[in-house]
Order: sequence, then C-alpha cells, then structure tokens
Amino acid sequence: MKSKLNFNINPLGDISNIFLNNSITTFEDACSFIQKLPYGRNANKKDITTVFIDQCATCSTKHALLKILAEENRYTDLQLMLGIFKMNEKNTPKVKAVLRQYQLDYIPEAHNYLKWQNLNVDFTHITSQSSDFENDLLEEIEIQPDQITDFKVDYHKQYLNNWLKDQYSLNYTLDELWSIREQCIVALSI
Repeated sequence: MKSKLNFNINPLGDISNIFLNNSITTFEDACSFIQKLPYGRNANKKDITTVFIDQCATCSTKHALLKILAEENRYTDLQLMLGIFKMNEKNTPKVKAVLRQYQLDYIPEAHNYLKWQNLNVDFTHITSQSSDFENDLLEEIEIQPDQITDFKVDYHKQYLNNWLKDQYSLNYTLDELWSIREQCIVALSI
C-alpha cells in the first residue's frame, strides 16, 4: 500500500489462520498474495475462503478477504469500498471489443477496493496498486464484507436502471445492459 499499512498476522480468526497456514505472516505479504491471484469468479462468493481453493478472485472477494484479515487483527481503519465507475477501453482495455460491439463509450461498473488514510488502494490486478478507475469514479460508498454479494448486485442494478433513464440515445433494457456487462466480465477473465 502507498503508506505501508503493515502488521504481523496473529491467529485471531479464521481468515488470519488460513493466511498463516499458507505461510503468509504479514499484511503486506497477504496483499501481495491477493494481488498476484488471477482475476476470476469464485465458486462460492459467499464463502470468502474459496479464494484459497479456487486460486483466483474478483475485486470483491480479494478486497473483502483483506478487510476481514485487517479486522481480525484489530486494524479497523481500513475501509471496504463499493464504487461505480465508467468502465471504458482506456481504464479497462480488455473490454474494448465488447463496448465497441454494442456502441458504448462506457458502462457503469461496480468495483470493490480498499481505502486507507483517504487513499484508494486496488489489489485486483498485478499491474498496479493505484486506482486506474479513480478519474472515472461516479460514486462510492463504504460496505461490509458480507455485502459483496446480493447487496452489491442490487446496488449496481439500481444504479444502471437510473443511468439508463438518462441515456436517451441507448435502446437497451436493464437485462440487455446487464448481459453486455457480463460479457465485459468474461473478457476480463481472459
């Protein structure tokens, strides 16, 4: 992390113990481990420990896991954020073909990341700890790790539904837009 939040992991909870059992003993090492995991959906997003079984994770599971780890070790000033950003070909190059196919400059995408000392920190991809999406952030709220599933999807769909109402030139339904978004997510996993 930019300002180096780091601490020794103590056996204070299930997530801490899993990291320790994988010979990961500091928060900095945990962040590095999480960042190096390939981007991919987990078999059971409601069981955050599947990250270790699946050996992949999304922005949601990666950052929720780190948030829980910090909380178990009594570091409570690390926030788990849900941001909506303009996902476009510049900040997310892998979605370029999908967006062009549907003649979209961008699609509002929900993204999870951490915030510490007013810095957004993103461990989703190996290429950066900085927030590539930050300049395209439309809104953000703090959430809890158990909100990365149903709450996140509902919040995202509500945002898209409201956004569609203001996009007079788009002739997509919410279901069609969600399908396009799903194609973008598949493109990110390739």
